[in-house]
Amino acid sequence: MNSLEARTVTESEFADWLRALNTGFLRAPTPSDEEVAGRLPHMDLARVQGVFDAGRCVATFRSFAQELTVVGGATVPTDAVTNVTVTPTHRRRGLLTRLMAKDLAAARERGDVAATLIAAEYPIYGRYGFGPAAWTTEWEIDIPRAGLDPRLSGTSAADGGRVDLVDAPEVRKLGPALHDRLRARQHGAVSRNDRWWDLATGNALFPNDPWTEPFYAIHRDAEGTVDGLLVYRADDHWGDAKQPQNRATVRSMIATTPAAERALWHFLCSVDWVTTVRTGNRAPDDLLPLLLPDPRAARVVTHADFLWVRLLDVVRALEARTYAVPGSLVLDVHDTTGLTAGRFHLDASPSGATCTPTTRSADLAMDVRELGTLYLGDESALRLAALDRIEELTPGAAALADGVFRAGRRAWCPDVF
Repeated sequence: MNSLEARTVTESEFADWLRALNTGFLRAPTPSDEEVAGRLPHMDLARVQGVFDAGRCVATFRSFAQELTVVGGATVPTDAVTNVTVTPTHRRRGLLTRLMAKDLAAARERGDVAATLIAAEYPIYGRYGFGPAAWTTEWEIDIPRAGLDPRLSGTSAADGGRVDLVDAPEVRKLGPALHDRLRARQHGAVSRNDRWWDLATGNALFPNDPWTEPFYAIHRDAEGTVDGLLVYRADDHWGDAKQPQNRATVRSMIATTPAAERALWHFLCSVDWVTTVRTGNRAPDDLLPLLLPDPRAARVVTHADFLWVRLLDVVRALEARTYAVPGSLVLDVHDTTGLTAGRFHLDASPSGATCTPTTRSADLAMDVRELGTLYLGDESALRLAALDRIEELTPGAAALADGVFRAGRRAWCPDVF
């Protein structure tokens, strides 16, 4: 252990750091010069960490600035964690614990309200105070069974809107503002920077990662305002009877109105030769199945935890969001790191909340990871109490917390990071 050095990575060490990252993700280890040169300018090396054993990188960790939309539409600054690996020869030595502790302490010092990540494996991150706060569901649609009328594929009968195919430059022009409107209303959504849009439209490429241009479709309402964007690809498969059996796979679909969402799904399910649609990452309560005349045509193929949240400032976090019903609770929050431990009085309402440290007797006791799980309104406090993950100290407090924290719609994060 004494030979293992955890620290930020220098520019000259970045290629070795990238080799360790590729090794951890089971990709071809040695990066090309083009890959190093292509990635390095977009890295904030002050937030790129590695563990070195005799000068060789054996663990990787990176974070970047992000905004998270919370219930009610406000955004909070977050520390987005990514690129976490430990080389197989160096597992079970506490390397991730060292890297995570340094990053979370720095994030707290910067004033970040929370940290976020997409967990590749479920058991790892709870011990660092992260809890699963938003889930994802993917459906596969059997189009012939769905019962949609393909003659209406290019219009939205409800509002007189229309669907148009566009090119990548148009998406780069229209997409960011559309996404900002979406995340103003969708709790769980995160910010996208210019780099995200460049990579999503082929304006920038990951070296050694071949680019296949997708199809882009936008929906405009009757006034011509863009309120939906669909990005998809299609394969080329024909059956033995010379019948097309192509699958369209959605890479991204964002919409700010139900009419736009309906029109874009109807359009995609009406594309000639496409008989199956994979929806990609959607909210578990997505409108999609019930938009189909036969909802059973949409089969769930994936349902799993997605966005994990770790609170770093309980007061600011709980005051940032709104709550379904009024309620007053004293929460005793446990945190082995000491970053957020304490007792807090939450006075919540649909218009906002106040949260203050207190010495009053607690109504509920929980680890910070359970508070993260409750934070975006996607989990039931009653269910967590039944699982003994929340301790009810005042009778009825779990039921009150369930009503206070829950949101009317499920949290959803459209993006992997």
